[in-house]
Amino acid sequence: MQIQVNTPDGAGGEDLTARVEQAVVEAVARFSEQITRIEVHLSDANAEKGGEDKRCMIEARPTGRAPVAITHQAATVPMALRGGLNKLTRKLDSVLAARTDHKGAASVRDNDPGQ
Repeated sequence: MQIQVNTPDGAGGEDLTARVEQAVVEAVARFSEQITRIEVHLSDANAEKGGEDKRCMIEARPTGRAPVAITHQAATVPMALRGGLNKLTRKLDSVLAARTDHKGAASVRDNDPGQ
């Protein structure tokens, strides 16, 4: 699984990139075999104005499925990232769980020897 972190003009440097990559790996560990790439875009939504203006947009590319994207805004970058990763894991759980699970059990399609 590839992880790409994008910030405006490289803000935060390698330290921020490493922390974001580590947070992503921990958050999506159970989906790692089903995802080929994750892109994280961190930005300041309204520059000098105050408020909840740090934006985290995350796009995950599951194998054999359309990309999944979420956006989360918060007061700080860590809060935006944490909220974005929570949204992403919930979304991936609903999108990818249908592949193998049906009401907590393995899918009948996966166990069918005739296919």
